[in-house]
Amino acid sequence: MIRRPLRPLARVIDARKKGQDPRLVEAEERAARLRAIRAAERQRAETRLLLLAALFLLGFGTIGVKMGALSSTVAEEPKAGAPGSIIAAQRATITDRKGRVMATNLETASLYAQPQHMADKRAAADGLAEIFPDLDAEQLYKRFTSKRKFLWIKRKLSPEQQQAVHDLGEPGLQFGPRELRLYPNGTLAAHILGGSSFGREGVHAAEIIGVAGVEREFDERLRDPAQSGEPLSLSIDLTVQAAIERVLRGGMSVMNAKGASAVLMKARTGEILSMVSLPDFDPNHRPAPATSGDPSLSPLFNRAAQGRYELGSTFKVFTAALSMEMGLASPDTLIETAGPLRWGKFKIRDFHNYGPRLSLTDVIVKSSNIGTARLAIAAGTPAQKDILNKLGFFEPVPVQLPEAGRSKPLMPAKWSDLSTMTISYGHGIAATPLHLAAAYATITNGGLKVTPTLLKDPDLPTEADRVISPATSMHVRRMLRAVVTRGTASLGDVEGYEVGGKTGTADKPKPTGGYYDDKVIATFASIFPASNPEYVLVVTLDEPVEMTGSEPRRTAGWTAVPVAAEIIRRVAPLMGMRPRPKREEMDDPTVTLARN
Repeated sequence: MIRRPLRPLARVIDARKKGQDPRLVEAEERAARLRAIRAAERQRAETRLLLLAALFLLGFGTIGVKMGALSSTVAEEPKAGAPGSIIAAQRATITDRKGRVMATNLETASLYAQPQHMADKRAAADGLAEIFPDLDAEQLYKRFTSKRKFLWIKRKLSPEQQQAVHDLGEPGLQFGPRELRLYPNGTLAAHILGGSSFGREGVHAAEIIGVAGVEREFDERLRDPAQSGEPLSLSIDLTVQAAIERVLRGGMSVMNAKGASAVLMKARTGEILSMVSLPDFDPNHRPAPATSGDPSLSPLFNRAAQGRYELGSTFKVFTAALSMEMGLASPDTLIETAGPLRWGKFKIRDFHNYGPRLSLTDVIVKSSNIGTARLAIAAGTPAQKDILNKLGFFEPVPVQLPEAGRSKPLMPAKWSDLSTMTISYGHGIAATPLHLAAAYATITNGGLKVTPTLLKDPDLPTEADRVISPATSMHVRRMLRAVVTRGTASLGDVEGYEVGGKTGTADKPKPTGGYYDDKVIATFASIFPASNPEYVLVVTLDEPVEMTGSEPRRTAGWTAVPVAAEIIRRVAPLMGMRPRPKREEMDDPTVTLARN
């Protein structure tokens, strides 16, 4: 800026010429200069005030807009996950082999609280405690009076509960949409389905994840939005499952057993039509896993797929099949059964004295430990290991259950000759009932190994899956039929269905070593019809005691066999099987591998 001079020379000279005082000119110029300075300062001050006012207006406007947005939206609980990730709440339906629903989704609501908006926190706490007996009014009130702005009350509500909360009229209690996993059949097939829970959660959605059973095994497929409209079809038949569960529950009660399991499987495909484990649970209200004690006592424990037991004499048919396959014996070969059989300091005895010799068939029919042990030693340990390995006893059952994958059979660390003998009749090796069912299907369907499956219509086994010859398989079937018609499983004969099978009674091992004298695992592994097996049924009872006689009876022939017979009597008609006249029994030694 060019400063204005205080003494302009031209005006001073002009003032002197006119006789005026030059100082007046200087004073006038000074006043003009001061006015210019004050005007400039005023302009600067006004500009600063305008800028400051604009900044305040912008700041308060932003805050006001944000407050308005918050007041018009629903509060959300912070949730884990990648920024911007969307919670997928939908989950595909699970059905049985005939399309009947086993698991589906139900639209419901969740309940949360915003204490800052509550009109009467005490009344709200008392009202919620009345609606939900598991909630404590004092604890709720304490939470409502804390500094928290958001509180979950219930993750899922029934329609009746939602209406009851709504009737409280409390503005601080809000509902969020939910999709609930529903198991409409309650406890039916609980161990197969497993159950589900909530994963990531927000106010507007919750992720449903599988925690056990097929819900966990197929979790990714069930959550895939591209397949949400396509149900997962299982091999299970719900009608058969319900019948077996009812009979087994009654048998467990009558036989005073602490637990029970049953597996019904197609002999040629490995499809599991039913798998029951008792005690069971309701997957709609799945209990928490046990944190201490014996896990097998929990209702969550799947005795059919997780329970590893010594299955006793049911293993004898594997030894018989091995002997025939190796050419060491035929069904009529006489086997020495005089006892006891001494091996070092150990003695092997039979339940009864069967005389000096029995045919191979009668070794199975009468269930001779001595005869089976002699056959195993003759075959040798490597051959025994080989057939048990081919039958699947060296690995967990590859069925679609996460629990089964952790149930590898228990075997001796050192497989001695004595182990070979005891394992031949089912002692010294512990496997699941599902292992046993698959092995019985393999040795009776013509000798082709099957893999248990919970999915409908699996691939049929081929010659590459052969374990024993068709001729050996035929002889095994006839032996199993003889066990029912004139052996230890005579109570298992169901007229018209040609049942064959083998009993097994094994003493329960003590946790500290040794065996109990009065506690057993009773098992009956059966096939029907024996001439051309369509189905395998394995029934196991834990610590059964039959009390109708003069003294307690615990053997499988008195406990597991009658229960299995009643199951077959109930479910065979449900599966479309017609009773066959006795003259047709065992006429056809061949096995047709056509799908049922």
